[in-house]
Amino acid sequence: MRTEEVRGAGRDRIELRHARVRVVSGPNAGAACDAVDGRITIGTAEGNLLVLTDSTVSRFHCELELGADGVVVRDLGSRNGTLLHGVHVRDALVRKSVELDLGRTKIRLELGDEMVSVELSSSRSFGALIGSSPAMRAVYASLSRAAPTSAPVLITGESGTGKELAARAVHDHSPRAKAPFEIVDCGGLPPTLAESELFGHDRGSFTGASGDRAGAFERADGGTLFLDELGELPLELQPKFLRALGEGEVRRVGSGKVRKVNVRVIAATNRDLRREINDGRFRADLFYRLAVIQVRMPPLRERLDDLPVLASSLLDRVAKERGVDTSMALDEALFATFARHRWPGNVRELRNYLEQWAVLRTQPSLTQTGAHNARETVGALSGESAGFDGLENMPLRAAKTALLERFERHYLTLLLEHTRGNVAEAARRAGVDRATLFRAIRRYDLRRDDEADVGE
Repeated sequence: MRTEEVRGAGRDRIELRHARVRVVSGPNAGAACDAVDGRITIGTAEGNLLVLTDSTVSRFHCELELGADGVVVRDLGSRNGTLLHGVHVRDALVRKSVELDLGRTKIRLELGDEMVSVELSSSRSFGALIGSSPAMRAVYASLSRAAPTSAPVLITGESGTGKELAARAVHDHSPRAKAPFEIVDCGGLPPTLAESELFGHDRGSFTGASGDRAGAFERADGGTLFLDELGELPLELQPKFLRALGEGEVRRVGSGKVRKVNVRVIAATNRDLRREINDGRFRADLFYRLAVIQVRMPPLRERLDDLPVLASSLLDRVAKERGVDTSMALDEALFATFARHRWPGNVRELRNYLEQWAVLRTQPSLTQTGAHNARETVGALSGESAGFDGLENMPLRAAKTALLERFERHYLTLLLEHTRGNVAEAARRAGVDRATLFRAIRRYDLRRDDEADVGE
């Protein structure tokens, strides 16, 4: 798909091919809409660009995203699926006009020859975020528009793309810059403590509450409350959180007193909350309240032009923080190798790679990061870290138990290492809930690496 970057008159923009969706058949036959900022969302909920009344269509059914290579058709965990030529698709790239089936509704994606403009910032950085790629300058444009307002902001994107840096940049460029910037990691909170952390508690309200404590809303009064990993917020706590947003008041656990707060909320998540709504794990009304301004942080593989400036900046930070020499050869051959890597851990993975190189003075191999696959795990089990030594002297049942414990310890250690201690992300990759993972971490006395990773 042809795109073109245009500069001039003090404002940059990118040209995308015009896209329109038209309902061919179904209850809303004849309805149509054009893409806005390169996207079209379709479903029965009011937050979609194309709102349908077909009961077989999910609240957030699918999304169409325009890019340089074509249009990505992305199903959002819909009940009846998104069908392309009769085949269920989750993520599919199309380069021409096609028809899609959503429940009993058929739509046609029409790609025209005319071009439409998407505004880009002329800046090459925003706060601690750096990069001059069109994807990042589109982010800067959205963040700079959001900063002067008090509207809630929802920042989405994969782990390691810089969501916290984006939130802090909005705060620093806002009228609240001199007020508190309070961070709550919803993924790192045991569900039983989440309410107390957000809203505070009075002395004696529960076992261990030895004194009064202000919650994050009170601590952020006058400033900004940043909720990281919002998708991990317990469902039962979401109505109280919604009330705090809507009414600007909180009630501590165990207290009858209502306290007024003036807080701007910025939330971030690596989950697609629309999928969570479809699955009943997130409230639609809370999503609407938070997603007044939505900003998507692009993965590193979508901004490879930024690799040279990112690598140089990250090495400077490593040198200052670790006190090591970072005069490594960052040449065109290396960046060509970087460009062929998928970077599943995004900027955080790049930082980790460069830090290993600087500290160990040996260039690491570029392999896919993340939880090890089954073959790698079995290989690790036969090595020193989790071998079979000594099991032959045990009864079979005891040997199985011992081997399982060795496997779990080794697996969790690797998982936490690859997610840099992010328990929410580790639980997602392991396919378990956070409570299960917390119990395993405590059982094996595995400490989390809570070190902040600049440049994420």
